[in-house]
Amino acid sequence: MTTTATRPGTDRDTGGAERTRMTVRDLFGEAFAGILRRPGRAALTALGTVLGVGSLVAVLGLTATLAARIDGRFDALTATAVTVEDVAVQQDGFAGPGFPADAERRIGVLAGIRDAGVWWPVRLPGPGGDGAGGTGTGADAGDGAGGDASAPVLAASPGAVRATVPRLREGRLYDGFAERTRQRVAVIGPGVADRLGITTLAARPAVRIGGEPFLVAGILADVRRQPDALLSVLVPRSTAEELWGPPAPGSARMLIATQLGAARQVASLAPVALRPDHPEYLRAVPPPDPRALRTTVTSDLGALFLLLASVCLVIGAVGIANTTLVAVLERRAEIGLRRALGARGRHVAAQFLAESGVLGALGGLVGTSVGVVTVVLVAVVRSWTPVVPGYVVGFAPLVGLGVGLLAGVHPAVRAARVAPAEALRR
Repeated sequence: MTTTATRPGTDRDTGGAERTRMTVRDLFGEAFAGILRRPGRAALTALGTVLGVGSLVAVLGLTATLAARIDGRFDALTATAVTVEDVAVQQDGFAGPGFPADAERRIGVLAGIRDAGVWWPVRLPGPGGDGAGGTGTGADAGDGAGGDASAPVLAASPGAVRATVPRLREGRLYDGFAERTRQRVAVIGPGVADRLGITTLAARPAVRIGGEPFLVAGILADVRRQPDALLSVLVPRSTAEELWGPPAPGSARMLIATQLGAARQVASLAPVALRPDHPEYLRAVPPPDPRALRTTVTSDLGALFLLLASVCLVIGAVGIANTTLVAVLERRAEIGLRRALGARGRHVAAQFLAESGVLGALGGLVGTSVGVVTVVLVAVVRSWTPVVPGYVVGFAPLVGLGVGLLAGVHPAVRAARVAPAEALRR
């Protein structure tokens, strides 16, 4: 703080006395001196801002990273899946199945097809013949696992199984040979395997479906499309037709996995390619617009994460305000001495406001670094590509500064109102 002498009568406010003024250098010098006087308390005070700004940067960075991941997942899965539904019975009550017997061959002539096949839920005869077939381990060919289980049975061609993008726990999928020769083999989901107690295929376990034994060829671990398969038993389409007849009207579906960018064209041509005589018997469902879906998902995630970051910033602001207010109460004697030496109320208020602002700015800088490191570490652990928008790195320290200034307003006003005489008496 410096003083500037004035001639008598030239300053009505001071009555000709010396007028005090505080330069920017003095202001920040006093602010840093006040912070360094109690470094432990200053660090704990700035911790709230560090956590708040760090959370803000981490949230925005992870949101941008997840948005990039969502783009990839939509491109790889949602944007490359087409479903064709059998609506023949809706068009003609006397029409037979909408899909021809050689549906896979017909759809394969279209460009951009990776895998395609027809599937439907099997309706078994006898009790429970509503599509949820009773299955159990075969006593004559089982692995010693006892008990019965009930699970849905899906008739699916090899192309339909491949279109689900399956991952096997053990064994293998049935192929075109099993389809052509109507082999009695099955691929079961992990849920069915666990309920039946089938842990290995070394003993060549079998399951009974509608009283017929089926050799378990493989156990699924996961599928990226058609998650119903994880809780079902999959059997070749031709075998199901031989044993239990064609699918119920309107129950058959075709799952088509396309190359990237070909889904909508395939969806528009599929009904004609499959049924040139009655394309209206089939209805192709193209994938949703990935841009609209991505915008909805990322906006919801961003709103939720920003709310959490805002809560952290509020907590940090309250911490700075409480600590600064305590500092004002502890330094009343110092404030009174400064006032007695000529410091004005606004000088004292500016000093405490500068201290809280510096704490907030330092907390913002450290928090920004912590947030960026968090995004990078999470991306490395998850094998993602980290994405941190540039504006976030530049804007986050300013958020810390703003939080510090806002938190210091009330303590600064309290400090400016301290009466010199009363403070010195204490």
